Formats: sequence, C-alpha cells, structure tokens
Amino acid sequence: MFAGLTRNTFLLALASFFSDISTEMLYPVLPVFLTGTLKADGAVVGLIEGVAGATQNIVPGFAGPLSDRLKRRKGIALVGFALSAVSKPLIGLSTAWTGVLGARFLDRFGAGTRGAPRDALVAASAAPEHRGKAFGLEGFGDNAGAFVGPLIAVALLAAWRVNLRWIFYAAIIPGFLAFLMVLLVGERKSEPSDKANFASALRRFPRRYRGYLIATAIFGLGNSSNAFLILDLKGLGVSLTETILVYAAFNLVAALVSYPAGALSDRLGRRAIIFMAFAVFFVAYAGFAVTRSAVVAASLFVLYGLFQGPYRMAGKAFAADLSPEDQRASGVGWFGASAGVSGLVASGVAGLLWDHAGHPAVFYFGAALAIAGVLAMAWLTPERTANAAVSPD
Repeated sequence: MFAGLTRNTFLLALASFFSDISTEMLYPVLPVFLTGTLKADGAVVGLIEGVAGATQNIVPGFAGPLSDRLKRRKGIALVGFALSAVSKPLIGLSTAWTGVLGARFLDRFGAGTRGAPRDALVAASAAPEHRGKAFGLEGFGDNAGAFVGPLIAVALLAAWRVNLRWIFYAAIIPGFLAFLMVLLVGERKSEPSDKANFASALRRFPRRYRGYLIATAIFGLGNSSNAFLILDLKGLGVSLTETILVYAAFNLVAALVSYPAGALSDRLGRRAIIFMAFAVFFVAYAGFAVTRSAVVAASLFVLYGLFQGPYRMAGKAFAADLSPEDQRASGVGWFGASAGVSGLVASGVAGLLWDHAGHPAVFYFGAALAIAGVLAMAWLTPERTANAAVSPD
C-alpha cells in the first residue's frame, strides 16, 4: 500500500498534520471572532482572508526559486513553519481587525515560505511513478490535521469553556511539533546554483505548464475563501459548535480521499482527477447558491471535501510533473502563486457580493468560474500531459 514511499515522506506528512491542526484550530472560529468579538463586516472578512490566501500562495513564487537557487529546501521550510507557529497567538491578542490582518499575513507568509520547498522535498521523497501517492499522503496528513484541529477547538470551547482567544494561544503547540518533524527530515546537500532565477525559469518552463497556470487562475477566480461557506452555515441558523463539526467532517472527507486519489492519479493521470474535483466544486457551490436548508448546506459542505483533497494533491503533483527537476520548487511555487492571485480577487469579489448582491451571488459566481476552469484546462493542457511523471519537454 505504501510501496515506494520513504521516511521523509512520512515525516513531511506528519509536519503537514501538525501544522494544519495549528491552523484549523482557529480557522472555523476566526470569522466568528472577527464579526462577533471585533465587530467586523463581511467585506473585512473577505479582505483578511483574501490577503491571507493570496500571501500564502504568492510567496511560494519567490520562495520556490530561492530554494532552487540555494539548493536548500529544508532550511527555508523550517523558517516558514516557525513563522506560522508564532503568529497564531498574535491573532488572539488582537483588539481590532487590523491586528488580525497583520497576524494572518505573518501566518500565511510563513505558510507560503514553507510550501514550495516542502513540496519539492515531497516530490523528491518518492520515485516519479509513486509521486501521486507521496503527495496524497502529505495531503492526507494536511486534511487529517484540518479534521483534528476543529475538534480540539470544540473541546476547548464546549467542554472546558475557554475564552475564544485561548484557541489562538493554544495553536502554537502543534505548530512547534510541525517544525520538529521537518527538523528530522534528511536532505542531500548540493551546491547553490545561479540558474534558478525568475527570468531563466520562465524561459525554461514548457508551454503546457504555462497553460496549466492560466487554467488554474481562471478557476481560482471563483474559488473564494471557505470562510463564506462557514458564514452561510451560520446564517442558516447552525450553531458555532455545529458549524465547527461540519467543517471538521469536511476535512475528514478530504483526508480520507487524498491518498486514494493520489494513487489513482498515478494510473489515470492528474488531469482526470482535477476534472473530477472541479465537478464536485460546481455541485457544492451551485447547491449553496440555491438551498436555504441548513441540513442540505451542511451536507454540501461535507461533500466539498471531495474537491478539497484531490485538487490539493493533484494540482501540486501535476505542477511537479510538468517542471524541470532542478526547478521543481519554482514550478510548484508558481502554481500556488497562480492560485493565490486569483484567490485574492475571488475573496475580494465574494466579500462585495456578500454585502451588496446577496449571499447566493457568491456561490453562483464560483460555480460559473468552475465551468470556465474545466474548459480552460481541457483546452490549455492537452490530453497527453495527463500522464504521471511526464517529461516537461
């Protein structure tokens, strides 16, 4: 079942597990903290989550080439894990939404810094024919942490009745454990290179890879922050505890399908898995647009995990497949940057639609862009690039 995977693969999966416990302890309560405790409105939630998501995904566009140039994946990843860990308590200390904005920026800057070098380590931890499984296991760790994190938050809130701010303070503990896991990862030392810079990398990446980035960006324009799904549940009368449990179930589904989807992508190709993920996204967003039933919306949120797990895995694995080996961190990083720029626009637009056009408009917009993303992917990434471990030539 785990044939072809190495000690590094499992350590990196554990790092993702602990880091996502740290992040997801606070993520489902953050919109409530902003709108309830700090009295922010929907546009502010969209701004903060848009900046956070964009930062996380744009920074790899620079951290990836830096990692390729220095040939140091582990050290740069460690810096990112450390920044994310120490940022969590700063959110709890905030007395205005601007403080949350700054802390979330630092948190996601750390996440963006670690993302590309960590993913390059994941890609290097297994042979190309097992790369989907390696990313699938890392995705399982990430989404399993996203399942456990909200449960810890529920326990702290419901069982121990701690103040909401203590959720943010406690999140530093799993963040430190994630840092420790990466510290144990082995890395072959190589001499720094002067070839892995921004300009040369753009010239060396194949046309199919650039088309993939464009298709990713088109889809990403409708992929707004999950905070709006959470707020919609709250608006339908779902309690905070129930909302967190639904969010935990969503992440459990994403975790359970990540590894099987990775193994399947090694056989069927990444593009087929991405198309399936886009179809699930469309169904979930279209459903959120039309339903006013709390039960249906909660079910759609859980179903949405069938998008989250496979797309996260296949998206990064496909970017790694299409990247030159010595620029793999850049390739995965720019995939994240493409998603990040479009994510900033998506969350900003969603915030405005939420406040001025009604909640369903957010989800109609996302569903329409999912269709556009499928068409762009079909056109810009020819069928022959769907095989795993393809040559970037």
